Amino acid sequence: MRKEDIHWDWYRILIGSAPETFLLEVFLRSVFMYLVLLIILRLMGKRMGGQLTISELAVMLTLGAIICVPMQIPDRGVLQGTVVLICAMAFQRGFTLAGFNSRKLENIIQGKESMLVKNGIIQVKALDNANISRQQLFGVLRSQRIYNLGEVERIYLEACGLFSVFKFAEARPGLPITPEKDKSVNAFFASANLMVCQSCGKPAETAQPGKEHCGNCNSQQWEPAILNI
Repeated sequence: MRKEDIHWDWYRILIGSAPETFLLEVFLRSVFMYLVLLIILRLMGKRMGGQLTISELAVMLTLGAIICVPMQIPDRGVLQGTVVLICAMAFQRGFTLAGFNSRKLENIIQGKESMLVKNGIIQVKALDNANISRQQLFGVLRSQRIYNLGEVERIYLEACGLFSVFKFAEARPGLPITPEKDKSVNAFFASANLMVCQSCGKPAETAQPGKEHCGNCNSQQWEPAILNI
């Protein structure tokens, strides 16, 4: 479109360059492509309606781009879009089958789980690699009624983005993860003679660590561990 062709023409803005009758065709195209898309998603499996992996997210974005053209462009037929949708389904099913037959290929395509917490201590490097902040991690724990890291044996960030949390059979003292303004109203008491790193929750080697560095994250900030009453 040339610069001189741009003007305040409400017919062009609302209808475009196609005749008014093309609006009905757009409606029919959209219904057809929507039904085809539902069928394709159904054939791809239940996973496409749940938490998506990286490859599944890529397929979903591709599907969105595919259906736009046959819905709205007059010189593109809906059968062309249908063929491309079928190809996208074939690619997705092919990657799934290849990952099923090869664990190494599955890790490349889907990614691997990350251990974010081990025995009540944040694995700082894994947290950074996963691009997860401490507050995001603490929010996940608080949503499961966990209020200190001493309760947690393992936390995994799965390849699909879900968190898997495993608790100790008996809670241990650990780093408090409640917001600062709410610490005074929760039913906690400080455990005796145990200081933990404010950054990762690792217990100090001495009761009064002073300015010693944390052996896990190199922080010098310490606070008393807590245990649920």
